[in-house]
Amino acid sequence: MAQQMSIFSAEVSHPGVADLAGLLCGPGRTAVFARATARLLLPVDDQWRANALVKACAERGVAAEVRTCEESGGPRLSTAFRRDLAPLASAWTDPAGGKAVPDCFLPDGAALRMWVLAAGRWTDGGYLLPLDPTAPHTHAPLAEALLRCGLPATAPTAKGEVPGLRVVGRRRLARLLELVGPPTGPGCADQWPAVSRMRAVS
Repeated sequence: MAQQMSIFSAEVSHPGVADLAGLLCGPGRTAVFARATARLLLPVDDQWRANALVKACAERGVAAEVRTCEESGGPRLSTAFRRDLAPLASAWTDPAGGKAVPDCFLPDGAALRMWVLAAGRWTDGGYLLPLDPTAPHTHAPLAEALLRCGLPATAPTAKGEVPGLRVVGRRRLARLLELVGPPTGPGCADQWPAVSRMRAVS
């Protein structure tokens, strides 16, 4: 009997602006103008990520482009200031103006897919969903959010390792792949969740 697809899977949901919350789970940030509009900013370190993210944003009606960031000198994806991004920015901002995870945030497959596109990659111990190193207070709430959607994850412990949430074990990787769907476009397969890459059995 074929396995029934989860109702939270990216493949069964209609693309929407809310999916872009997945970029904020990782290193993405928002910038607000006049409280009425907001933009998304995200560092990208691979051309396939840049291509896939620009396409994914366009599928949600949001134009994005990748340019060199003046501050870091590296490539950065950015959108224009838009009214429809203001609610997302507000939900992910605390009263002091810092980045925050919304209460009871539950990432669905579409948001997880955006997180994987933005920064997901393999490490020696499993599949890593990187977090924002400049917002450590978001790490625990995001770990709890993954747990609520059936993805227990652990934080890297090695000194100097990029902060993130590591998904380990065949069953958990199968769950992650079920949620995010198949790889998108050329170049991404080597950094996409795949049960065959995990030797250990959970």
